[in-house]
Amino acid sequence: MRTIGLLGGMSWESTAVYYRILNETVRDQLGGLHSAPVIVDSLDFAEVAALQSAGDWEAAGRLLGDHAARLEQAGAEVVALATNTMHLVADAITARISVPFVHIGDVAADAVEASGITTIGLLGTRFTMEQPFLVDHLSARGLRVIVPAAEDRALVHDVIYDELVHGIVRESSRLAYAGVIDRLVAAGADGVVLGCTEIELLVDPASTRVPAFPTTRLHAEAIASVALAR
Repeated sequence: MRTIGLLGGMSWESTAVYYRILNETVRDQLGGLHSAPVIVDSLDFAEVAALQSAGDWEAAGRLLGDHAARLEQAGAEVVALATNTMHLVADAITARISVPFVHIGDVAADAVEASGITTIGLLGTRFTMEQPFLVDHLSARGLRVIVPAAEDRALVHDVIYDELVHGIVRESSRLAYAGVIDRLVAAGADGVVLGCTEIELLVDPASTRVPAFPTTRLHAEAIASVALAR
């Protein structure tokens, strides 16, 4: 199988989940003692978060593009970015590599389209909810995308950055997210995309009142499938 290059650390909490799912998927597909050949480049999230807050996406793109190129130079045969938000600079990454790049937006759109759902709610960081990069991937499939109201967007974002990236999982936040999902459903959503790789630390897709699309798991499984399809 191809060697996977994983750009991680944004945050490392969700990158650890990616690593586990990649290896579980390869084990389940190949059996025996098989595991995934993975090169992980785990960035310092404080540096990335500072660029996010400053809105300096050009510098962020250069940073991630440089690290993606290093992964390819180190032997990665397929590259993936273990975060939804930083797919905002996916073009800067793909410009620096010649190997396949597995885009989380394509994976999410494939899953929603396959479900038959046509109106979807979107949870994520405020960057993901307010910038078009993930919405565009869903809308391009003819899907209607609903994002939370401003107050709920702030709640969802703050829980991610103040709690989940630090490995803090609070029942009060779980209940608050359930309320946000309820309001998305009331606005017409028939399902919800968990569009931040940390959200799955808090929200169990099996427990939501409408179908939930866990981008971390879906993305990791898709990466493993690309790597296995040599």
